[in-house]
Amino acid sequence: MAAMEERMIMGRIPEGILEGGRKLPLVEDFYTIQGEGYHTGKPAYFIRLGGCDVGCKWCDAKMTWNPAHFPPVDVDTIVERACSYPARAIVVTGGEPLLYPLGYLTGMLREAGLEIFLETSGSRPFSGVFDWVCLSPKRQQPPLDEAFGRADELKVIISGPDDIVWAQENAARVRAGCLLYLQPEWSRSAEVTPLIVEFVKSNPRWNISVQTHKYMRIP
Repeated sequence: MAAMEERMIMGRIPEGILEGGRKLPLVEDFYTIQGEGYHTGKPAYFIRLGGCDVGCKWCDAKMTWNPAHFPPVDVDTIVERACSYPARAIVVTGGEPLLYPLGYLTGMLREAGLEIFLETSGSRPFSGVFDWVCLSPKRQQPPLDEAFGRADELKVIISGPDDIVWAQENAARVRAGCLLYLQPEWSRSAEVTPLIVEFVKSNPRWNISVQTHKYMRIP
């Protein structure tokens, strides 16, 4: 049954229940250190939403896939908790957060003077306002055209040589100035890291992203 659940593409909570984005299916929210990508090492408050229709087999947050497991929470409550911590950076992640209307959430966070970072596959239309967008494209459900123009950072997960080809295809579509990262898939890190290192040395526009939070055992 567990294997079957992993292969399922989960739906999203109907927008009517979410009151136009005033409620969202919250998996967890917590204060930590950003562990990967451009903002590695930055203290940040994470807001993780439930629901994903992409379904990566190597996903390290599969518990988020089914939004039915996460009853909608008042966004005002989420923002109040975020504002109680000293960090000024907020990471909105999932799951796939763009399944939901994010305008109310990001508006409240911005009103509080917080920086808002989005982590997305880009497979859904954008909503909300963000200071930084990390686009992590997935083969089985590629990004919409809109996502390439919005990305400040392209972060591609690498589990084998074909993924580097996929990364280059996506890099050809982002806007000038978008930062490029290759990140080894955690369970295959030993196998693919040498491949990534050699590629980046030969293609210095690219950088390597490492999941430092896992090495340091930071939640």
